[in-house]
Amino acid sequence: MAPSVVLVTGVSGFLGGHLAARLAADPSIDRVLGVDTVPPPRDLLRRMGRAEFVRADIRNPLISKVISSASVSTVVHASVSASPARVGGRTAMKEMNVIGTMQLLAACQKAASVTRVVLKSTTAVYGSSSRDPALFDEAMTPKEMSSGGYGKDASEIEGYLRGFARRRPDVDVTVLRFANFIGPRIDTVLTRYFALPVIPTVLGYDARVQLVHEEDALVVLQRAATEELPGVYNVAADGVLLLSQAIRRAGRVPLPVPQPAVGPVGRLFRSARIVDFSPEQMRFLNFGRVVDTRRLREEFGFTPRWTTAQAFDDYVRGRALRPVVGGGWVDVAERGALAAAKALG
Repeated sequence: MAPSVVLVTGVSGFLGGHLAARLAADPSIDRVLGVDTVPPPRDLLRRMGRAEFVRADIRNPLISKVISSASVSTVVHASVSASPARVGGRTAMKEMNVIGTMQLLAACQKAASVTRVVLKSTTAVYGSSSRDPALFDEAMTPKEMSSGGYGKDASEIEGYLRGFARRRPDVDVTVLRFANFIGPRIDTVLTRYFALPVIPTVLGYDARVQLVHEEDALVVLQRAATEELPGVYNVAADGVLLLSQAIRRAGRVPLPVPQPAVGPVGRLFRSARIVDFSPEQMRFLNFGRVVDTRRLREEFGFTPRWTTAQAFDDYVRGRALRPVVGGGWVDVAERGALAAAKALG
């Protein structure tokens, strides 16, 4: 049965905003509330139709009043952020992710009307290391977990959600662990990385990359919000690409960087606001990550429309990426990387 009132967090972002738009187009849902600290872009706000935008900070206990006064029945928490630059730095990102989720769950716990909570989580909870299995399933834990970053935030958030589920066993809880998003419209660290004309890689490594198309991600979120599908699900496309294969498909030029210079080069890109490379993301580019999606297909009942390779190719076409030509780019990038390594190392 479709929920009567749905609240979606993070509607100024691509996934939250477009999910609110899809839910608002469903006549079986009485009301859709979209929550964020800033309004969505004007074109996204138009797409959201009858969805009501509520300017609110989930870190503030006042979110409880929003949920109770609207008699919200389903909460989709889509605002967990992987981009520090977007929310004002790593400290602000952790505060928004973790403290915000704690306040949101406290509000849900108090609201008798809430019967379903959906979390947009990430496969980054499994970490990335040389000791990883070929496939992570939902019952596995990381071999090596980072001391900070998006993956650690997501792990803490999932822990708080498990505690909430114990206190409110009457509420259906769905955790969606998404692989890295890709597509012609979504903006992420990875989409910016593959748009660079010269792409730094870690010398001697060729990570396995598994992706999920933005449209498949929206379908999964919509189904989780409107159907009774409790549980934890890995959400990723079939198949993988090696990092070197993805770079070639995008027509980019790889720039292998020796391991000792990876940190300085990452800091250079971050300080120049080109791409926000965190240590966690650099480990992903070293070792990659692949997950088992059997439960998504058999229990959730969804098979992604795009494979990893098809999703990546759709991103390349949609962004109109053109092959980089001329060796000048490579020479400039090599000199810049070496200079950065010497100056910052």
